[in-house]
Amino acid sequence: MEEAQTILRDAAQAGDINGLYNSIKKVPNILDHIDDTPFIDSPMHIAASAGHANFAIEIFSLKSSFGRKLNPDGLSPLHLALQNGHFETVRRFIKFDKELVRVKGRERLTVLHFAAETGNVDMLAELLYVCPELILDLTIRDETALHIAVKNMKLIALKVLLGFLRRTRNKWLLKKQR
Repeated sequence: MEEAQTILRDAAQAGDINGLYNSIKKVPNILDHIDDTPFIDSPMHIAASAGHANFAIEIFSLKSSFGRKLNPDGLSPLHLALQNGHFETVRRFIKFDKELVRVKGRERLTVLHFAAETGNVDMLAELLYVCPELILDLTIRDETALHIAVKNMKLIALKVLLGFLRRTRNKWLLKKQR
């Protein structure tokens, strides 16, 4: 089992799909074993961190629960891809399953909160296009992406978020923020 886990971990780090299937040949239930652990850096987490979208999507096809699983740091594969600047991997994940954007990580942060915190306006726009409801998600501190943009002085991100609210006529949310 340990040998297969090492093969799988190395395959995820390298984006080697053949290595994935070699580990499955050695231990057919290896993905189930990983899935049984509540908080783990799954092969999908490892591949997402490294920007190996094809490998991560292959794993997700075999074990979709990995896409919603949090690692010991409280982050999903999508959070890790965004955090590590693998924007094409983020786009590919969302194209494959747009519900992944709703996964709440540590402190109930979504990827929209993270994009607002870092001021990544391209990702903000793409995430809101895919899932407009993200604008309403609150952290454990009752903060929306708007709060986070202000707190981190990301003025361009704030303008994008406010522009989205104006265009979608969610002015009631603006009033609630005051």
